[in-house]
Amino acid sequence: MHKTMKQEIFELIENTALTGNVSRLRLRGDVSAITVPGQFVQVQIEGLYLRRPFSVCDRDENSFTVLYENVGAGTDILHTMAFGSKLDVLTGLGNGFDVCRCGDTPLLIGGGTGISPLYWLAKKLLNTGKAPTALLGFNTADDVFYADEFEALGIHTIITTADGSRGLKGFVTEAMKLPHSCFYACGPEEMLRAVCKASPMPGQLSLDRRMGCGFGACMGCTVITRNGPMRICKEGPVLDREEIIWED
Repeated sequence: MHKTMKQEIFELIENTALTGNVSRLRLRGDVSAITVPGQFVQVQIEGLYLRRPFSVCDRDENSFTVLYENVGAGTDILHTMAFGSKLDVLTGLGNGFDVCRCGDTPLLIGGGTGISPLYWLAKKLLNTGKAPTALLGFNTADDVFYADEFEALGIHTIITTADGSRGLKGFVTEAMKLPHSCFYACGPEEMLRAVCKASPMPGQLSLDRRMGCGFGACMGCTVITRNGPMRICKEGPVLDREEIIWED
């Protein structure tokens, strides 16, 4: 089901560093088009031609939150923006997670900033009476963020780090032996591939691709699936695991 896209001016009301290179941004304005966890927004940054896409981490009645990694020209500028700054934003983009298609014990698997859309998803799942577990993967203890926020929801939260400096040592797939009725995952593509290999259960994946327009016109983020070509910005970014063709 496709959503309604809106273009609105939002006011920056928070821009807080969470780690050395990950920050939380909160923008206030008309959030009526942001309806489903897993959707994303496109932010226009002054001086740059293409908008920057960000997954929605959380939403309330008059604001939304994104978590972003400072990795390039756009986020370099975003990182310096102050309280009260105005930003032109496209909202209501993409199709999100289906909270009704899973069983009662879903596993939420996030790698790095891929944990962002899983936070709002966790809240939605709790509201429907489900009991999710969060499995969050990072490289080192210094990279860990939002673990406290997941735990504050009252859900079982497991941290893995590649070097073992916090939580379980290794990758998220090594902690996936927990019983689960399905999984929702977002993170690097190699992680998503490994997650699908590690679990036979139904699942939904949020995929990341470079985007031009962000709303399906340019076809630049098209991938070939078992159901034909799909645009990650339009038919995605969330796809069922059965739809995805993994290249060798």
